[in-house]
Amino acid sequence: MDKKHGLFSKSNSRRPRSKSPVRSVSPIIIRRRKGRYVTQPDRHMSEMLAPVIEGPDPDAEDSGSSGDYSRFERRWYNWMKCQLPVAPPSVSSSSDFKRTDLRLLLGVLGAPLGPVHVSALDLLPHLSIKNTPMETSSAQYILQQYTAASGGQKLHSSVQNGYVMGRIRTMASEFETGSKGSKSKNNSSKAVESGGFVLWHMNPDMWYMELVLGGSKVLAGCDGKLVWRHTPWLGPHAAKGPVRPLRRALQGLDPRTTAYMFANARCIGEKKIDGEDCFILKLCADPATLKARSEGASETIRHTLFGYFSQKTGLLVHLEDSQLTRIQNNGGEAVYWETTINSYLEDYKPVEGIMIAHSGRSVATLLRFGDMSSGHNTKTTMQEAWVIDEISFNVPGLSIDCFIPPSELRFDSHVEDLSQGPKIRTLHGHKNG
Repeated sequence: MDKKHGLFSKSNSRRPRSKSPVRSVSPIIIRRRKGRYVTQPDRHMSEMLAPVIEGPDPDAEDSGSSGDYSRFERRWYNWMKCQLPVAPPSVSSSSDFKRTDLRLLLGVLGAPLGPVHVSALDLLPHLSIKNTPMETSSAQYILQQYTAASGGQKLHSSVQNGYVMGRIRTMASEFETGSKGSKSKNNSSKAVESGGFVLWHMNPDMWYMELVLGGSKVLAGCDGKLVWRHTPWLGPHAAKGPVRPLRRALQGLDPRTTAYMFANARCIGEKKIDGEDCFILKLCADPATLKARSEGASETIRHTLFGYFSQKTGLLVHLEDSQLTRIQNNGGEAVYWETTINSYLEDYKPVEGIMIAHSGRSVATLLRFGDMSSGHNTKTTMQEAWVIDEISFNVPGLSIDCFIPPSELRFDSHVEDLSQGPKIRTLHGHKNG
C-alpha cells in the first residue's frame, strides 16, 4: 500500500490493535452526552471544519458578490473560485490556500452519503428467474454470492453494532480551468494532509463519525431518523433528503449495508479492475429521493452508484458514484456541478468471520460546466488513501445515546414521511437542507 500509492509513509509507531475500542479510546473521539460536545483540551472549535457535504457548502453565507448569479449559484461559485487560483499563491497567502484546499477535501471526500435510503430492517430479495428481467436476476445472484463471500447472511444478521478506526491521507492534486480554445492547469497546491477517523454504527440505521484531518474536525451522524452535520459557523444542521448511509461504510466496512444498497440494482455487464474480472451493478437514486434532496434553484438531477464485484472472490473491489446538480441562475443560464468518486477496496481480511477491506484509495473529481456566457469550465481532482487499524463488532455498552443529534435540532410535529423520518428546523425556525 505504501509504495503503490505513495500517500502513506512507513511508520514505526503503528498503533497496536486492542480487543475492544472501549479499552482503548481513540484520542479523536468526542464524548457526547445528550447532544452536548466535550472537546479534547488541545482541540478548539476554531479548528473544526464543515462536515459532510456532497459538493460545495450550500449553506455558506454569501460573500457579497452580485451580478447575474442566483443566491445558490453565488454560493457554489464563490466556494469554487477560492479553489482555482489563476497564479501560484504568494508566501503570505499560502496558509489561506492550504485551508481552502483542506476544506475542499473535507467537503468532497470527508463524509459523503450513499444515493438511497437503506434500512437494516429490510430483507434482500429472493433469487427469482421466472418473470424477472435478466439484468435484475443476475444482480440478485451476484449479491447472494457477495453475501456468502463476505461472511454469510446469518453472521451479518448477528451484528448489532460496530466500531471502526482508521488512518487517512488526502491530497488536492490538480486544479484545471478551461475556456473556449484554451486550458490551464495549476498543480501548485499539493499539500498532503494526514489524519484519522472513527465510525460507530448500530441497528437500526444509526451511525456517527468523527474525522480529523490537518488539525480540523468533521462531525456527522444519524439517529435513524435524520442525518445531521455540525460546523462552528453554522452550528448543527440537518442534511437534505432521506436518511442515507455513510458512503465510507460502503467502502468494504459494512457488507450487510452494502448488499442492501444494491438490492434494487441491475447488472449491466463486466469489466476488468486492476486486472481482475468483475461484474458491474448499477443503482440509480429514485425521483422521490432526488426531489427531496433538491431545494430552490438547486436541483439534484441524478445520483448513480456502480459496484464492481470480483468474479473470483465475489467481493466488492471497486465503487464508483456520480452526482449531477443543476443550479438555475435568475434569468440566466443554468450551471452544472458533477462530482465523481472512484474508490478501490483492497486488503480484505476476516474480522470475527466477516470479510473487511483494510485499505483502499479514492480519486474524486469535481467538474463545473454549462456557463456558456463566461465560457469557463473548472475541474478539480483530489485523492484519498486509508488504512483500517481497528475494527470490532457487537461492542458492549454502545447505546442509542451515542447517536443523539445535537440539542439545537428539533423535530417538526407534522411531516411527510419518506422513509427517512421528520424534517428538521433549527431553534431559529428556518429549514435546513
